[in-house]
Amino acid sequence: MNRVAIVTGAARGVGAAVVRQLADQGWRVVALDVCADLPGVPYPLGTRDELRRLADEHPESVREVVADVRDAAALTEAVQVAEAEFGGLDAAVAAAAVMAGGAPLWETTDNELDLLFDIDVRGVSSLARAAVPAMLRRPEPRAGRFVALASAAAHRGLYHLAGYNAAKHAVVGLIRGLATDLRGTGINATAVSPGSTRTDMLTATAAYYALDDVEEFAGHQVVERLLEPEEVAAAVCWLCDERASAITGTVVHADGGFTA
Repeated sequence: MNRVAIVTGAARGVGAAVVRQLADQGWRVVALDVCADLPGVPYPLGTRDELRRLADEHPESVREVVADVRDAAALTEAVQVAEAEFGGLDAAVAAAAVMAGGAPLWETTDNELDLLFDIDVRGVSSLARAAVPAMLRRPEPRAGRFVALASAAAHRGLYHLAGYNAAKHAVVGLIRGLATDLRGTGINATAVSPGSTRTDMLTATAAYYALDDVEEFAGHQVVERLLEPEEVAAAVCWLCDERASAITGTVVHADGGFTA
């Protein structure tokens, strides 16, 4: 039986790396991204061309879907694509997220907090509500996997990023609760908390701190370098594997030692 996954935030960065690695491992993947810039997000997001090129790399095994994770109905439709095109669903990876910040909490606006929680937190819960019922439709014994991208910011306070800290803490809480809800079903729920990874989001973070070079973040990690998206994706894909059966309700720190 082919293993099937849905990945949000798939146009670039860690999400795109997850899609590529899963496809290379024989998975069928629905790759979903909003493919548009969003009000309140101060940096460009992934594009339709990037998502299309990703799908074109694996024309037999990757289907592209343009959708916003804030649209629960669109996520349900994307899961239906997985079932119709590939016969079911075995894993869901919630990689879609945005960064916003640059001011102390008492100067943070409601609009900024709403943006962070609507995408980074509710986007995860909406994917779970769409994907878990499909995974439960798989026959027993199951090996379903739900993996959410949290962040080192879920475990350490970051200067002028309190809203982002709170959102990523919430992702970890969702995963712990979801794993408990899934007890006995054969479906596991985990989070991956990356450190400073070479992505457009990290570039945006550097701008908040008026840094000329993202490499300045490298010194905060034991490995003394930035991580590559493929390294974080490797942790995600390992958690999606049937052999990761003992890992649920917890966080894998793919952070280069940031939280050591």
